[in-house]
Amino acid sequence: MPTVLRHGPYRFFFYAGDRDEPPHVHVEREDRIAKFWLQPVRLERSGGLKRPEIAEVLQVLAQHQVQLLEAWHGYFHG
Repeated sequence: MPTVLRHGPYRFFFYAGDRDEPPHVHVEREDRIAKFWLQPVRLERSGGLKRPEIAEVLQVLAQHQVQLLEAWHGYFHG
């Protein structure tokens, strides 16, 4: 589970078994884990995150989309 970004209380990571899915990232805060697609950036599963947290994470993802996509392709296809 490589961590590809940390922002405040959030950890952004991939699961090694995610290879066959479209590019996405899991976002963890404490015991909650949400899933977001990267193309386009959108919520797939909230995992218990509240709306304000989801909005914040979506902003972070939009700001780092290129970096996260590069990390995805480097990890799974590099």
